[in-house]
Amino acid sequence: MHIHNLSLQNSVLNTFLSEIRNIHVQKDSMRFRRNIERIGEVLGYEMSKVLNYKPSIIETPLGNCDISLIHNDIVLCSILRAGIPLHNGLLNYFDTAENAFISAYRHHNPDGFEIIVEYLACPNLENKTLILADPMLATGQSMVATFEALKPFGKPKEIHLISIIGAKEGVEYVTKHFDDATYLWIAAIDDKLNDKGYIIPGLGDAGDLAFGEKLQK
Repeated sequence: MHIHNLSLQNSVLNTFLSEIRNIHVQKDSMRFRRNIERIGEVLGYEMSKVLNYKPSIIETPLGNCDISLIHNDIVLCSILRAGIPLHNGLLNYFDTAENAFISAYRHHNPDGFEIIVEYLACPNLENKTLILADPMLATGQSMVATFEALKPFGKPKEIHLISIIGAKEGVEYVTKHFDDATYLWIAAIDDKLNDKGYIIPGLGDAGDLAFGEKLQK
């Protein structure tokens, strides 16, 4: 798997990351969602540099213009509910993409937790470019469980994993479960997880910050 950690180089992305982490700023849910969306746009832009392009001719009011345009059949899949703002940011840049949605959540038990997938809507994935987006790459289990659930819909030609903040453990986990035709685009990688599987220092619960606290089952 090819890993692209955007935090290795300073950019305006630092501003958006600082605001979604900052306890005094992240409480503004509208700003939090917008920052997640903007980070999705930055990650999507960087990802676009490795896509396939086809030479095209565009007619302008004053003549013809040669330009290369994206030539990938893209399917954008996000994990509900935290993935919605990230999905919107990516869709702002890949506006002709087909879309898939999947629900995946942690079901806690005495031995820890397991990932439960309950809802899935997906187009055909055969030979397409799959973008799999989940804002927080903690243990990596949600990303892998989601991909396993998508397999009946066809084998993608290439896969791009999009996350905002990950833990080293989660990055290592997905690296073991995805092949060389997979790219990980991530805004920051933190050192560790706590005993509940949350990223440290991370930012908290992205879904709650974006949409309000949920009642636990």
